[in-house]
Amino acid sequence: MGFVNAVLAITDPGDEVILNLPYYFNHEMAVAIADCKAVCVPTDDEYQLQPDAIAGAITDRTRAVVTISPNNPTGAVYRESDLRQVNEICDRNGMCHISDEAYEYFTYDGAEHFSPGSIDGSCEHTISLFSLSKAYGFASWRIGWMVIPEHLYMPIKKIQDTILICPPVVSQFAAVGAMKAGADYCRQRLQTTTEVRRIVLDQLETIRDLVTVPRADGAFYFLLRVHKNADSMELVRQLIEEHKVAVIPGQTFGMKDKCYLRVAYGALQKATAAEGISRLVSGLKDMLGR
Repeated sequence: MGFVNAVLAITDPGDEVILNLPYYFNHEMAVAIADCKAVCVPTDDEYQLQPDAIAGAITDRTRAVVTISPNNPTGAVYRESDLRQVNEICDRNGMCHISDEAYEYFTYDGAEHFSPGSIDGSCEHTISLFSLSKAYGFASWRIGWMVIPEHLYMPIKKIQDTILICPPVVSQFAAVGAMKAGADYCRQRLQTTTEVRRIVLDQLETIRDLVTVPRADGAFYFLLRVHKNADSMELVRQLIEEHKVAVIPGQTFGMKDKCYLRVAYGALQKATAAEGISRLVSGLKDMLGR
């Protein structure tokens, strides 16, 4: 909702919004809803930002650059230096930097989340999006918040009022309780996710000859790069039908040049994660070895 509000507030039909590949599919759809064009810029082999490529994609119709860190669907945590560079590019070109930070507390192995909204002087062009759904286990409660430039307050308020009016009151009260509990609540529960992540990584290590697992220090996703030239949608169909395990095809996130599969492990119990990744590994061995 926050992303839709932001896009509608800062664009006119025909404008452009830069998304970094792989993108979160709802972002691409929101840009389309606003009758704007999503301009996709590739990340590098580790799914890290390429600021020079972003700068090269800017036209006189570009209104925003979107970043997601920690990232969905890749799990990548963007480097602070790159986020600062993107933020400066947006400032220099009179555009907004829309920073999606829904997974801010999900980082591992010493990685640190950085918010571009914390940069001195960024308040006039940075839109920061946050969600209680992930950090506090509020999935389906549909509650979050956004930090926006002051001049966008009334335009976004009008859009929000037209589309939803406000989040359900019960969600707002729950959100107040979560904020009072604070970030320590999230960090205490991160240990379970960390243990599940290790189970998944250890199993994926056994099929390094079949897939590449780029570094993912955040969120709770891995975007696997399949070595065999296969149709990702067909591969997912076979995994579901023959091995009873579901992943999401990379083409959903705009990755159409090769075969990619997104593996999600958030909110799973250890036993469930172990069973699921075992089925996935077994299925990929079976199908990619044919």
